[in-house]
Amino acid sequence: MTILIADDDPVVRDVVRRYLERDGLTVRETADGPTTLAALADTGDQIDLAVLDVMMPAPDGIEICRAIRSGPRPQTPVILLTALGDEDDRVLGLEAGADDYVTKPFSPRELALRVASVLRRAQVVRDDAPPPLRDGAIEVRPAFRLALVDGAPVDLTPREFDLLVFLLQHPQQVFSREQLLAQVWGWDFGDLSTVTVHIKRLRAKLGARHRIETVWGRGYAWARTEPGNGAVDA
Repeated sequence: MTILIADDDPVVRDVVRRYLERDGLTVRETADGPTTLAALADTGDQIDLAVLDVMMPAPDGIEICRAIRSGPRPQTPVILLTALGDEDDRVLGLEAGADDYVTKPFSPRELALRVASVLRRAQVVRDDAPPPLRDGAIEVRPAFRLALVDGAPVDLTPREFDLLVFLLQHPQQVFSREQLLAQVWGWDFGDLSTVTVHIKRLRAKLGARHRIETVWGRGYAWARTEPGNGAVDA
């Protein structure tokens, strides 16, 4: 398997490379954003996992992680490296789609073990991953918690994502707010306005591409009618 190490520090690249090669892995090295993107786009050399430095010359590791998730190989596992230990920075990386996060300074052996662990998890995901969901310009990849509109990632909260997946899986079916609260939230009771607010936010984030219809007196449906033939945005 081939691992890409992208870091502008040659010492880090060299140490990580030697540890990974001891585990029988092939390693490619890059030192900045542009060469990293070029390596990932090289169809002649499949990258099985990318280790990306968050602070390398732009585009940085987080930007490249986003590019991977919206690109032709979204399943490629990503581990981010950073010298920043700030929690917000870690959350930003995980929201971008990273599979793991390692803060510098780190133990090379620990990183090698994390690489092995992520590769094992990725294999399970590839074997059992549900197929992508598509409707026009909207694509959802449930295995990677990724939603795309016109090929660009959309920043959805976990509940917004679950709601979108549920609606796409049940096109042309009308669900009341009570039913959505039970099916998506797993709640037998609760404030029904929660569903209303999430529907409103989901429509706003999907923009003109959404096909969520309000069926007066009954609930909501995805593309119950063709756009312009009775769909309501209220």
